[in-house]
Amino acid sequence: MWTRMAILSFIGALIGWFTNVLAVKLIFRPIYVFRIPVIGFKIQGLIPKRRKELAKSIGETVEKELISIEEILDRMIENQDKKDIINAIKIKIREVIFQKVPSFLPKSIRDLILSYVEEVIDQEAEPAFNQILEKLISKATSTIKIGEMVEEKINEFDLIKLESIIINITKRELKQIEYLGGIIGFFIGIVQAILISFV
Repeated sequence: MWTRMAILSFIGALIGWFTNVLAVKLIFRPIYVFRIPVIGFKIQGLIPKRRKELAKSIGETVEKELISIEEILDRMIENQDKKDIINAIKIKIREVIFQKVPSFLPKSIRDLILSYVEEVIDQEAEPAFNQILEKLISKATSTIKIGEMVEEKINEFDLIKLESIIINITKRELKQIEYLGGIIGFFIGIVQAILISFV
């Protein structure tokens, strides 16, 4: 009985471990469709087979749940950036006024013109800037599709490289899955040996 239990538990552990190793490999392999000759059954790794669906799903999730073009533009142009842009416009306008306003005009009149222009900029620049930004965001959201870009990149990504990255990241967890298969198989072997002994 003990010999039978040892043999069955060893075989069970081996089968359980091998089955889980095979299951992990089948996530990626075979990369291309493989046809089993006699029965004509086609086999392909889960990720290569469902790559397009996976890419589409990830792209949509990134665009809807994680990051949008509005957020990117908002982050790019925050309050401090807005002030910097308005100040840069003021400096440029001051330069243009000094260059374009005839030099025969008294300095007091030029200063008055400059003061008036700066006052108008202070009042109108931020609302005008916000309006331009809204138009920019509206145009960007209709032309730039982050989801489609992510989907395209995933579809272009080399599957062997992707497999290597995922295996390197999840190496420990995948090994645990393989060992767990062996442990479960071992206990199933013991149960089988006990059941055979009572039959």
